[in-house]
Amino acid sequence: MTTSPDDQQELEKEIEQTREQLGQTVEALTAKVDVKARAQEKLGQAGQQIRKNPVPAAATAGVIGALVLFFLLVRRWMRRDN
Repeated sequence: MTTSPDDQQELEKEIEQTREQLGQTVEALTAKVDVKARAQEKLGQAGQQIRKNPVPAAATAGVIGALVLFFLLVRRWMRRDN
């Protein structure tokens, strides 16, 4: 079975397209597997969000600080009663 030059060129074109698609797929999978880079990207996004609107972050930190202080004081009072 012989193929015409046009068929040969079409096959080569399809092969090249498949290679390009495979390369893009491999790059996408590599990016998904790179946990460190993804974590750094998320951290950078979170930092930008905090710089844009620091009130929620400050409020959260304040609530956490108040809770820690509350539990420490309760623990101290509980120990004093015993």
